[in-house]
Amino acid sequence: MGIGVNVTSVLETPVGYGTLTVGSILSVIIILIVGIVIAKIVAMNVRRALHERVPKNDLEILTKIIYYVIVAWAVIIALPYLSIDLSGLLVAGGIAGLVIGFASQSVVSNLISGLFLMVERPIKIGDNIGVEGISGNIEDIRILSTVVKTYDGIYVRIPNEKVFTSNITNYVQNVARRFEYTVGIRYQDDADRAVRIIKEVIWNHPFALKSPAPSVYVDSLGDNSVNISVKIWAPSREWWDVKTDLLWKIKIELEQNGIEIPFPQRTLWFANDLKGDVSGRDGGS
Repeated sequence: MGIGVNVTSVLETPVGYGTLTVGSILSVIIILIVGIVIAKIVAMNVRRALHERVPKNDLEILTKIIYYVIVAWAVIIALPYLSIDLSGLLVAGGIAGLVIGFASQSVVSNLISGLFLMVERPIKIGDNIGVEGISGNIEDIRILSTVVKTYDGIYVRIPNEKVFTSNITNYVQNVARRFEYTVGIRYQDDADRAVRIIKEVIWNHPFALKSPAPSVYVDSLGDNSVNISVKIWAPSREWWDVKTDLLWKIKIELEQNGIEIPFPQRTLWFANDLKGDVSGRDGGS
């Protein structure tokens, strides 16, 4: 009982001026230690969870922000134990917070969107995407922005807020991608034979997928040609090369087998009176 009274009296011993006591100082120290420990644990877990998704420099900045925010929160909790009136500080902090909030609204939005992109991972570095009317390969995904290299070799920085809130077209998310042609042949050519030739060309190409199987069929009868629809699947990473290569090989193979791609034609029919008038003029001359 005497020990308990002694401990209580020690904790209630005033230190300096005001109501500051040994107990309040110990409470502040304990709160700060706990806050620092929690900050380190959270920062370490964030670093461990995102080390493969976020560039190293951006990850270090992010973990430091998280660490200092938690420590600052612990300091705010500890201040009342030092008999510091927070009302004035809160008012000033509120006003400053409003000013900073309006000034950094887009920054915070981009930061949060960047975190969501890193967690959800709808895109990753090296993907071929289309977003906000911009198409190209992703070069980097940062905390505040995503860098895309267009097909013309131009680097474009897109704020993460726009990336996260826009419709993202990821051309390589699926392992296979389909492309199609419309191949026109003359009406006097054998359409069944043309379909067989096109299928053989596709089958012999090393990157044209057998599953899903290609589809080749007569699709429509045009003004100048019989139109054959050709739909082919290829690996997403090889899609463009296969598309450009196969089209030329199909053309060459059809021509070597006597099947030609027609040019636009028009057949003109003259009325009888006009034909007679033309014939009469020819005879008179």
